[in-house]
Amino acid sequence: MNTADQETPSERKEFRRSGPHFADRITADGRDGWPVEAGRYRLVASRACPWASRALISRRLLGLEPALSLAITDPIQDERSWRFTLDPGDRDPVLGIAFLSEAYDARETGYPGGVSVPAVVDVPSGALVTNDFHRITLDLATEWTALQREGAPDLYPEEHRDEIDDVAEGVYRDVNNGVYRAGFAEHQDTYDDAYRRLFARLDELSERLSTRRYLVGDTITEADIRLFTTLVRFDAVYHGHFKCNRNKLSEDPVLWAYVRDLFQTPGFGDTVDFDHIKRHYYRVHTNINPTGIVPLGPDLSGWLTPHHREELGGRPFGDGTAPGPVPDGEVVPEAGRAV
Repeated sequence: MNTADQETPSERKEFRRSGPHFADRITADGRDGWPVEAGRYRLVASRACPWASRALISRRLLGLEPALSLAITDPIQDERSWRFTLDPGDRDPVLGIAFLSEAYDARETGYPGGVSVPAVVDVPSGALVTNDFHRITLDLATEWTALQREGAPDLYPEEHRDEIDDVAEGVYRDVNNGVYRAGFAEHQDTYDDAYRRLFARLDELSERLSTRRYLVGDTITEADIRLFTTLVRFDAVYHGHFKCNRNKLSEDPVLWAYVRDLFQTPGFGDTVDFDHIKRHYYRVHTNINPTGIVPLGPDLSGWLTPHHREELGGRPFGDGTAPGPVPDGEVVPEAGRAV
């Protein structure tokens, strides 16, 4: 008898996302030994990764580009971790490294865990500071205020933090992480549970957003950023690749309009690279897609169609303003953009 047949559901393995090993914080008072300082740190991100995309969006909305430099990795990893093969000489021009794992090694020799993005690296030492994807964006919003642009929005307003945290927790558990639980499930009941929780939460969010433009309050907050990074990938990869196929996002009128509204807001869609997204998921996850074939679809033209969400009111940036043009060198290549 197959050993899997003898397992009970509680004994069966399911996808679990490990917590950050390096959880130091960069703060205004430097209490962890890492003070906020313009030009000292470098954000390493992959445009393929939804967790890293949070940091890309927050950095852009807050206008932190001059203070926090950016390294974009190749969307295709190998056994040596995230690579800087998009840069001349296959090395990051600021850190001088070929693989992100080198910054991890500079922080802790022989670190046994995975090498993840987003990661913030201390430029002078070349050592990793943090890979805490949950905390990085919150600190950009609350600890880096002295270096934010004039007119930067408040992405984590104090009066709404409890509600933002509550909404974001459900989104993380059932949506952000839920698609992975479904996609990497090794047993039917694990997949079934993740699938049902995912679509139950999406239905709940659709109902919530049917009468309000944003998830919490009348402005864009951290909660919207966290939901957006999964929704923008849904039809391109999660629907087919991760078997989250009850319906496409584009078949839900509310969520499809909501995500298009955000996509068309400066700071969101201009950080999205659909080419990187598709090539990463379909070529790296060989256990799910052993042929490595990257689908040509879906059609991306719908992302720029009218959404009419402004009829619900709301002020995208609150008392602030929209970010300016994307800095030179950070524009998403044409191959990855919606047209």
